[in-house]
Amino acid sequence: MVAGAFGNFCFGKNALHTLVDTAIAPKVFINTGFENASPMNWEIDAQGRVLGSLVYDHERFAQNRANNHWHFRVEAQTGMEVTVILQNFDNIWNNTHASPISKQSPIVVSFDNKTWETRPAEFLPDNRLQIKLKMNGPSVYIASIEPYRISDLDRFLAKIKSNKLVKVERIGQTAEGRSLEIITVGNEKAPKKLFLRGRAHAFEAGGNWTLEGFVNRLLQNDEASKKWLKRYCVYILPMANKDGVARGKTRFNANGYDLNRKWDKPADSLIAPENFYLEKWLRKMVDEKKKPDLALDVHNDNGGNLHVSRPDGDIRAYLANMARLDTLLRKHTWYTEGSTKPGFRNPGTLGEGFMERFGIEAAVYELNYEWVEGLKKAPVAKDWLLLGSQLPNVFYDYFEDRPAK
Repeated sequence: MVAGAFGNFCFGKNALHTLVDTAIAPKVFINTGFENASPMNWEIDAQGRVLGSLVYDHERFAQNRANNHWHFRVEAQTGMEVTVILQNFDNIWNNTHASPISKQSPIVVSFDNKTWETRPAEFLPDNRLQIKLKMNGPSVYIASIEPYRISDLDRFLAKIKSNKLVKVERIGQTAEGRSLEIITVGNEKAPKKLFLRGRAHAFEAGGNWTLEGFVNRLLQNDEASKKWLKRYCVYILPMANKDGVARGKTRFNANGYDLNRKWDKPADSLIAPENFYLEKWLRKMVDEKKKPDLALDVHNDNGGNLHVSRPDGDIRAYLANMARLDTLLRKHTWYTEGSTKPGFRNPGTLGEGFMERFGIEAAVYELNYEWVEGLKKAPVAKDWLLLGSQLPNVFYDYFEDRPAK
């Protein structure tokens, strides 16, 4: 028997095992064995704190890596004070180090996996995030954003698919074989057509909550919703990166591909089937004279801007329309963050790719997951649902008196 720092090691003929001192057995367990949980290695330090090392999400054939998503369950005795320190936030984007956390970074917690609330977290000098809380029950869920999982989308689709104003169409599958759906809301003979995509990046759950709120409001069957749907029909790809959502990843698909890049050329059906099938559907829409008049790719970041890219060519009419969209968002919703500045360009995004390759006016709409200035608070699902319910008026006014393409 040999004494060690963590117990006594016994060496037998066929085995090596450790006799653990039960007096120092951990009193906290970190559970990541559920849907959308973030991959994480963890240990208990000498002070009894949980040290959680998030596993980076890596881009294919690139140095880029990302950790913006954390979602795990703490299991401990009711009444116990628990400290969790999260690390591995040294993200790399385009050969530049960038941290996704700051002094403004909140967390969301739930003791029943249903009702979530924001809590402050402490930003440590070595780019770590410290979370302290008291156990109000035997377990608590902790996440970066209030989760929206595949099961949440399935619940939502089951709820709306029997509505006569809704069509749910399978257009293809993800790299791991999960279904990709387009939700159509309204009459396809309406004069204007709107396309929205959500969840290109797996951690950005706010987009799903917003899209759900949008559809729910359109289906209220009141005078306002009837008025809106006489003017425009809506097409939504609600969750592009289902594989990443299922696996608790941050940004890339199962093959390490960024689904909001390389839209300047046709998608690879093997590496990025999520984009390939969307593009196939879009070409069909164009052939059938149903090309969208506006497309928005809904994301999350810590800025909250409408990303208006500026590709080469005469884009004066497009920029005027995006300025109008910005004005209408300010008028009808809690949006105050504004658009990107003149000179901004983000090549390869869906916003720019739809414009250059298909002639569709498009942009990337980022939702701030840390702080909503218009509400003076850190957002949770109900705030994005509210935003979604406010969007129908935005698009109704946007499409007013615009000549058909």
